[in-house]
Amino acid sequence: MLALAACNPPAPEPKININELANEYLFLELSMGLHDKAHVDAYFGPEAFREAAESEAMSLGDIELAAGDLAQRLVDIDPGDDEMLAMRIAGLRARLQALRMRIAIIGGNPVEFDQETLALFGVETPDKDVTHFQSILDELDARVPGEGPLAKRVETFNDQFVIPLDKLPSVFEAAMDECRVRTKKHIDLPENESFTIEYVNDVPWSGYNWYQGDAQSLIQVNTDFPIYISRAVDLGCHEGYPGHHTFNALLEENLVNGQGWLEYSLYPLFSPQSLIAEGSGNYGIELAFPGEERMLYEKEVLFPLAGLDVENADLYYEILALTEQLNFAHNEAARDYLNGEMTREEAAQWLQDYGMMREDKSLQRTRFIDAYRSYVINYNYGKAMVADYVERDGANADERWARFEKMLSSPMLPADLQK
Repeated sequence: MLALAACNPPAPEPKININELANEYLFLELSMGLHDKAHVDAYFGPEAFREAAESEAMSLGDIELAAGDLAQRLVDIDPGDDEMLAMRIAGLRARLQALRMRIAIIGGNPVEFDQETLALFGVETPDKDVTHFQSILDELDARVPGEGPLAKRVETFNDQFVIPLDKLPSVFEAAMDECRVRTKKHIDLPENESFTIEYVNDVPWSGYNWYQGDAQSLIQVNTDFPIYISRAVDLGCHEGYPGHHTFNALLEENLVNGQGWLEYSLYPLFSPQSLIAEGSGNYGIELAFPGEERMLYEKEVLFPLAGLDVENADLYYEILALTEQLNFAHNEAARDYLNGEMTREEAAQWLQDYGMMREDKSLQRTRFIDAYRSYVINYNYGKAMVADYVERDGANADERWARFEKMLSSPMLPADLQK
């Protein structure tokens, strides 16, 4: 028998095909999308996977079990010295971890806020107390004219900078065009890329990019609330250039088409990809319009298009810069609301007191938290992480753009931003 065994050694274990595992992953994410309409933000891969998911109609429990099994099989792959393979495996495992956490949430088993953000987005955010915000509010209080509560004074002052509804299309199109021109000076975009803008109502967000694949996007702008002049460039960069539209187009070009990584034909909203997406979208505003360039452009081009007076514009931008420092108030409101330590009304009041939000806007924000939960951290903490990565070691403008493009074109995870 020993001689026989020597002549017939055991057959080698079949080599694991990561592309097949990626296909399984797509099937699971699309299956999850049948339970959670917000889960799949974009999908432009083979329709056969979507049809198979619809046909199979897996339960949440079955998706969770299959995701755990798939994650374990990914652990068994040894990438050796292949850095890109290692990043691909890490990316798939992180997405599967997020998928399993989202299943727990949808299934009625949520965890504490910090555990949720770590599982979904790969980070825990700093817990900022009242003293952090109060120092900013004191400075803001000294700058805003008028009498009465600070939040009301900020709202009253800012009302003079609202874009009239009939001027929105011309203002937004001009802003988007400028964002695109500035981005294309540094990043080669696909030749066929383009977008469409729609103006919508009754949604819990202010702007959204629905990526269609083939470098095409539908960008929607919510007109439920007053839209200030500064939001034109904000949304133009964030949703378009060099933000979401650029990010998705580069991932499609470099990873889906270039590498054949089909998993990137699907964007799971509740995943680490969102921290980089939202962080880069917000940081991209400063990258495209550094220093005072944004203020000068808006005063010279967008103010006239909107029919607005520039007399108080300088003070408007000072107040805007201070209120933007209060963005982490959104995290604290979400943290305490989701952890059951605040009611909806208390969370809305916190956003008014420490985030300088209008009352109606603060209530909309609680609707956003109901729908997207801890996702709010991606806008501010994501921006801080992207800024630290892009600007590290005193990088100049060209180096910043090069790092930014690398980040948008690769399978980087939030943890990679800190290396």
